[in-house]
Amino acid sequence: MGNLSGFVKRLRDIMRNDAGINGDAQRIEQIAWMLFLKVYDAKEQDWKWDDENYVSIIPEECRWRNWAVDDHTGIAMTGDKLLSFVNNTLFPTLKTLPVDAVTPIKKAIVQATFSDANNYMKDGVLLRQIINVIDELDLGDYEESHAFGEIYETILKELQSAGSSGEFYTPRAVTDFMAKMINPQIGEQVADFACGTGGFLTSWLKELAPKIKTTEDQTTYDSSIYGIEKKQFPYMLCVTNMLLHGIDMPKIFHDNSLLKDVLDYTEDDQFDVVLMNPPYGGNEKTEVKNHFPADLASSETADLFMSVIMYRLKKNGRAAVILPDGFLFGTDNAKVAIKKKLFSEFNLHTVIRMPHSVFAPYTSITTNILFFDRTNTTEETWFYRLDMPEGYKNFSKTKPMKIEHFTPAIEWWNDRKEIVIEGFDKAKCYTAAEIAARNYNMDLCSFPHEEEEILPPKELIQQYQEKRASLNAEIDRILAQITEILGIDLEEKE
Repeated sequence: MGNLSGFVKRLRDIMRNDAGINGDAQRIEQIAWMLFLKVYDAKEQDWKWDDENYVSIIPEECRWRNWAVDDHTGIAMTGDKLLSFVNNTLFPTLKTLPVDAVTPIKKAIVQATFSDANNYMKDGVLLRQIINVIDELDLGDYEESHAFGEIYETILKELQSAGSSGEFYTPRAVTDFMAKMINPQIGEQVADFACGTGGFLTSWLKELAPKIKTTEDQTTYDSSIYGIEKKQFPYMLCVTNMLLHGIDMPKIFHDNSLLKDVLDYTEDDQFDVVLMNPPYGGNEKTEVKNHFPADLASSETADLFMSVIMYRLKKNGRAAVILPDGFLFGTDNAKVAIKKKLFSEFNLHTVIRMPHSVFAPYTSITTNILFFDRTNTTEETWFYRLDMPEGYKNFSKTKPMKIEHFTPAIEWWNDRKEIVIEGFDKAKCYTAAEIAARNYNMDLCSFPHEEEEILPPKELIQQYQEKRASLNAEIDRILAQITEILGIDLEEKE
């Protein structure tokens, strides 16, 4: 077990010497596809054990056990021979595995995983060393494979800090808190339409596992998750993550949730629970907007995902979604239309305002968790501000948010009271009518007199643009009211 702690470091040290690896991001992608094949090989042993007629979708010579495992008899490929095999046989074969609509998902994921993967290493001897380190993991040993599931989390976190992949990682404390409050039940299915490396799905499984009582429960548990991820690399990490968590049929799809017409969703496309942190600040191609009713067609990805969630949540289903401040205070037409739909067709019962820097160092934009269900219209919404823990000025990579930082929110959740501190609301309940009267500006129970945070230029500009759009919408609305009162018809002047 001791070898696991230094696992990533050993791989990193070997790769540093390979001319083909350019920076962290490539090094991680390189580790990822090898880990996938190693984990998949361990899974295939289990599947063969359960079903002696099991046939791998991977041709024999390309199965990990047949080319990667070094039995130290000197037969294992290395150097140029290994490099040539990986580049000219392994990759072309796995990228073009025959997959169609009836291929079981546990087999189809191999081709999906390799469709955009690359081998960057140029030194076959170093490649052999890396493979041997990865092959030392004993995934057949329950203790070790369980421990490796935990280590994989750490690897994912490390991966995220390498370059721009940070958007795929929601701190574990946050996904655990949300899953806890959602309180999963056996028989329910959860969805995450931008699932990244699968953090929400893992938290869901962890929260649901203690409720398994029968083998039937176990079967429904195994099929209780659904995820879509549009980027190849986090998709591969997510599938591996699910296999490591014992999910044999990971319903994880490499696709873009925004490319389907929301009006085409039927009850079959709906889920009991949605848990997610939609990407924000991203701008999708203009044609993406055509998949949404005109009034909901925002140019902000988080808004579009919010609509997808509303169309894909079952009657009586419930959701917990992370959204940036811009969603709360935004009063431009699309945001108001989305919020009106949320209040009139769903019950938005709680908004938790999170402290800044929860997502540091990936983004400094302040975020919120919206909890709502599809039971009836919203009558009142509770806002609760979660303050920075004592002694913290910021969260950071070395001082991340921990689940215990949510303790005050959990205690308040079960016994709700209004809280005022130094004249500022920390927790307060507002009626739907009060929020509508504010034109759905939900910037309530926010952080008082906070030092001005210096944001990176791109995010600063983004925030200013959102605020400006909101102000413009507010001015237009007030002008319209005034002209109506005065009976002036502004169109006449033409």
